[in-house]
Amino acid sequence: MRLATFNLLHGRSLSDGTVHADRVHAAVADLDADVLGLQEVDRAQPRSGLLDLTGIAADAMRAPTHRFAAAIAGTPGEGWQPWRSDDDNVHPLYGIALVSRYPVTRWQITALPAAPVRSPVYTGSDGFRLLADEPRVLLAAVLDTPLGPVTVATTHLSFVPGWNLRQLRHAVRHLRSLPGPRVLLGDLNMPAAPVRAVTGWKPLGKAPTFPSPSPRAQLDHILADPHGRTRLGRVVQVCTPHPPVSDHRPLIVQLDADIRPPGRRSDPTARRSS
Repeated sequence: MRLATFNLLHGRSLSDGTVHADRVHAAVADLDADVLGLQEVDRAQPRSGLLDLTGIAADAMRAPTHRFAAAIAGTPGEGWQPWRSDDDNVHPLYGIALVSRYPVTRWQITALPAAPVRSPVYTGSDGFRLLADEPRVLLAAVLDTPLGPVTVATTHLSFVPGWNLRQLRHAVRHLRSLPGPRVLLGDLNMPAAPVRAVTGWKPLGKAPTFPSPSPRAQLDHILADPHGRTRLGRVVQVCTPHPPVSDHRPLIVQLDADIRPPGRRSDPTARRSS
């Protein structure tokens, strides 16, 4: 089983600031993940060419199952409102996604408590700006695998220190209501030490992921609930490749549990490490 998490930065390349479907497709295909959690995902946004980035990722993985979970309707840093169920066909959307080569027997979307304060955020040429934090969500799927049910979830937590810890506690509490073994993939906006302290879950891969040109911090994590984790097997590879999109590197973890779904390449060990 090959797991990956990737903050897409809505598919934007740092080299020229543009978004191209073929670049996103190639970046995701090169990960060859069986299950992929995506963050900063656009759907029908003018800034990313009105693309459906979740659909592009699913096609790149040859994955039959995928779901996008919107956090906001509108555009981050510009005008937006918290997503509502009637917004899907009205506004540009932004959120997270989960793509799986395994069938999914159950989906669950959970709203996480929103940070109530504005915080300084570095926005590039504009320097630091005081921004209201976006709503955050947890997207979980119960996968139908040869091992039995496996719960995999993804999220993108707040950049507000302390508030992301509260959201993480909330996420883990909800995941424990779903079948084990359980795995959480995502951009948690904090390093490994507080993540482990708050959750008690085991990090499956430790490697810096941000910023992508020369990573110094691990903001992106793959965690396993220690209860039932042995069914997932041992970690045999961890890598952080450098794709042509995003300011984060993806984090990939290869497990030795032989539950390969359709679409897996014949030689899962022939991978490029960071």
